[in-house]
Amino acid sequence: MQDTANAPANLVDYVTSCTLPTPWAQFTLHAFVEHATGKEHLAMTLGDLSAGEPPLARIHSECLTGDVMGSLRCDCRDQLEVALQHLGSMPRGLLLYLRQEGRGIGGFRDDERDYSIATHMLASLNVGSVRLMTNDPKKVRQLEQRGIRISGRLPMISSAS
Repeated sequence: MQDTANAPANLVDYVTSCTLPTPWAQFTLHAFVEHATGKEHLAMTLGDLSAGEPPLARIHSECLTGDVMGSLRCDCRDQLEVALQHLGSMPRGLLLYLRQEGRGIGGFRDDERDYSIATHMLASLNVGSVRLMTNDPKKVRQLEQRGIRISGRLPMISSAS
């Protein structure tokens, strides 16, 4: 884990890590706190992320109504579970869980998501390049504009898609 406490313009601080057994794999869970809001953001990792080709990654924005309550208005929960299942079948990879909503559900404007936090979390994990699971070209552009190399993209296909 890279020490980011003294990094200039760092948006998050690393807090702690623990093991997290799930139905898909035993992940290592890393907690970060955002300076501006105090929100906790999470990274779930598998294996040595610095070894070999860029790791498979999913950057998932929180959707309380979908992820937790199973709302049928979105496919967020399905995408989260598909990503975790796919990652769990790999020797290495990561999922960033960002505490931000904003796809027009729950009173938010159409898309308020910002991936600046994700780039700081990836830097803390010493990850500069990923193979990204996403259907969102805006996410790819934002990450690349912030210095993260996207070496490949896998579309997210879920039962609700």
